[in-house]
Amino acid sequence: MMAHFPRDVPGRRARDPVPGDDAGEHGAARPDDRPPEPGRLGMDRRISRRHFIDGVAVAAAGAALGPRHAVPPATGQAATPDRAASSGRAVPHAVPHAGHVPSARHAASRARRPSRARNLQGDTPDAVGVPHALRDGRFWERVGAPRTTGETYDLVVVGAGISGVTAAYAWAERHPGARVLVLDNYDDIGGHARRNEFRPAGRPGPLVGHGGARSLYAPSAWSAEGRGLLASLGVEVRGRRPDLYRSLGMREGVFCDRESFSADRLVVPDGPARRWAAELPVAAPAREDLVRLFENPPDWFPGLTDARKKEMLAGLTYAGFLREVCRAHPDVIAFCRTMPSAAWGYGADALGALDAWAESGPYAYPGFAGLRLDRSRPSPYNAARVARRWAAEDGDVPCFPEGNQALVRMMVARLVPGFAGSAAAEDVTTTWFDYGALDRPANRVRIRLSSPVVLVRNDGPAETASSATVGYYDGGRVRTVRAGAVVMACWNMVIPYLLEDLPAEQKQAMRQAVKMPLVHATAQLRGWRAFREAGVHRVRFTGAYWVTAELAPPVSAGSYRCPSHPDEPIAVHLLHTPARRGLAPREAAVAGRRELLRTPYAPLEFGVREQLTRLLGPFGFDPARDIEGLTINRWGHGYAPEYVRPWDAFHPGGPFPAELARRRFGRVAIANSDSVPGADVDSAVRAAYRAVGELAPLSEPPGAA
Repeated sequence: MMAHFPRDVPGRRARDPVPGDDAGEHGAARPDDRPPEPGRLGMDRRISRRHFIDGVAVAAAGAALGPRHAVPPATGQAATPDRAASSGRAVPHAVPHAGHVPSARHAASRARRPSRARNLQGDTPDAVGVPHALRDGRFWERVGAPRTTGETYDLVVVGAGISGVTAAYAWAERHPGARVLVLDNYDDIGGHARRNEFRPAGRPGPLVGHGGARSLYAPSAWSAEGRGLLASLGVEVRGRRPDLYRSLGMREGVFCDRESFSADRLVVPDGPARRWAAELPVAAPAREDLVRLFENPPDWFPGLTDARKKEMLAGLTYAGFLREVCRAHPDVIAFCRTMPSAAWGYGADALGALDAWAESGPYAYPGFAGLRLDRSRPSPYNAARVARRWAAEDGDVPCFPEGNQALVRMMVARLVPGFAGSAAAEDVTTTWFDYGALDRPANRVRIRLSSPVVLVRNDGPAETASSATVGYYDGGRVRTVRAGAVVMACWNMVIPYLLEDLPAEQKQAMRQAVKMPLVHATAQLRGWRAFREAGVHRVRFTGAYWVTAELAPPVSAGSYRCPSHPDEPIAVHLLHTPARRGLAPREAAVAGRRELLRTPYAPLEFGVREQLTRLLGPFGFDPARDIEGLTINRWGHGYAPEYVRPWDAFHPGGPFPAELARRRFGRVAIANSDSVPGADVDSAVRAAYRAVGELAPLSEPPGAA
C-alpha cells in the first residue's frame, strides 16, 4: 500500500493574498502584485514548459511523494515522466530496490534527462515531501516497518551533491574496488549544482545553462583538497575570464524599480557618480548623498585607530551604517538594498558593514573611502569567504556553461561505468549521459536518485559499532542497507531527524545551520539584441521580486560554443532571494522559505516575463515572441550560512557550532558545506575529504573486496 504524504504547505492561486505580506513589511513585492496581462506577456503562448497547479505537475497532483519512474509503453519505447504525464496515464511508482534492479526501471532512467525538464526543479514537493514529513512527525505513522534489501556496502553516502559525490570519489581513491552507495532525494546528481538545457530551433546541439551553483569562487585560494580535485578532473581555471559582453560595450546596470522609487528607470553606472546619479529617480537630497558617499565620504570615526574603526563596523549592518552613521537619505538605502543579495542571499539590512567595506568598489557599497582603512589584510571580524579573497588572484570564475554540475558529472563518469560518453573536462558539456547506468547491480559505485534517506543508525553503541544501517523511502516503503561507514552529505538541519541517537548538544548545533533560500530562473530567449541595445549584460533590481537578471556567462567548453551574436538564442538567469527584510539572516531565511513554499509556479513565470518586459521593453523585447523556454529552480535550502558579524558574537574567537555539529558519531561522519561552514565548492570538497579521513582509522568495514 502506497503511503501518501500531503504537501505540508498548501498552494495558493496567483491572485490569493498572503496574510500580512506586502513589499513594505517583508521586502520585495510578490511576483503577482499587479493584475496579470497574460496576452501581452505571452502567458497564453506555448513555450517549453509544463503546466503546474500550485507548483505541482498536473499528472502528479495528489500522488504520493517519492520517486515515480515510467515503464515502457506498449510501443516498446521508454516513457519519460513528461511523456507519461502528457498522455494522461498514471505514472507507476518505483519498485523496491534490491540486489537486482528491474530492466523497466533501467529503461525509464535512461530515457530521463532531468536537465531537459521545463518545470519547477530543485526543492519540488516530490523532493522535499518526505524530509518535511519526517520533520513534522507524520512520516513513520504512514509507512510500515523497514525491510532490508540484503545489500551491504563499504560506504553509504547520504546526498549526491558536490560534497556527497566528492566523498564517494575520495573513498574510491583510498579504497579501489570498494562498494559504495550514494542515496539522494533529488532526481538528479549535483544538489544545488543543477543543469538546465534547452533545444532552440536553428542551434546545432543544446543550449546549456545553470540552475544553481554557477562558478568557482576564488579558486586560486582553494584548499589543497580542492586544487587536487580540479587537477584530477583536468579542470583548468586560469585564463577563464570571458570578456565578450564588455567588448560589445555592455556593462552592469541598476534598474531603479517602482517597488522602490516613483518610476522604473535603467541606469548604467559608468564614470563619476555625479554623472550617472543624475539619472536616478530619487529625491534630490538622496542624489547628493549618493554622490558624496561614492566620491568624497568623510572619516566617520575621526581619531579612532584602524582596528577600532573595524570593530565599530563589525557591530553594524551595511544599512545600519548608511542610516545611523552616514545619516543617508532613505532613497540611498533603497538604492543599495540589494547590492549583496546575489552573493549572500540577503540584503543590506543583514550584511555586516565590515564585509561590505571589504567588497566595496567604484560602484558598490559606497561610504567607506574616508575611513582610510588598511586593506593589506582582512580583519579577524570579516567572514571567512571575504577574508579568502585577500589571498586570491581571482573572483568568481565560470568554467562550464552548466555551472558546477560539470564537476559532479565528471566525478560520476569516473566512478560509474557507462554513465557518460566521456569524463574529460572538454567533453562534459556535450557528451551523452545514461542515467540508467547509475544504479546497476554490477557497479562498484551505485547512485540511487529519488530515494530520500529516513534513518541512519550505528549497529550497536557508537563507540564499538562495526557497521551501520541506512534506510531510505523507495516510494512504497522504507528499505534498509548495511554499511561499513556512512557519510552524511545532506543538510545539517535534516540530520537530527535521520540520526536519532545523535547527542542532544550535537543536534542543537546542527539546527543552527539555517540555509538561505534561493530561486534561480533560467529563461531561454530567441535572441539577446534587446540586452545589446540596452547596453547591459547584467542588471540589479533595487526592490522587485527578481533581484538580478543576467545573460549566461559567455563560456565555451570543448565543442560547445556559447552564443556570440545578439540574434542567437541564449539563456538569461534571474535570481530571487526570499529572505525577509528586517530580520537577522537565520530568521529571515525561515520566514522567506515559508513564503516561497506557498508560491505556485504560475506567478513565478509571470514575474519573469513582467520584469524582463519592464527592463527590456523599451529596447524591442516582446515576451510573447522572445521567451521560448523557462525552468524555475527552487532551492528552499540554498546557500550554507557563514559566520558573520554583527549576528554571530562568537566570531572570530569561537567556539563554533559547526565544530560540534561535524563530530564523527561512531560509523557516521559529517560532510557538507554546513560543516565548514561555507557556501562554495571548495567548502563542500574540504568537508568531504575531512569526513573520509575521519572514517579511515576505523576497522575494515564488512563487504570490502
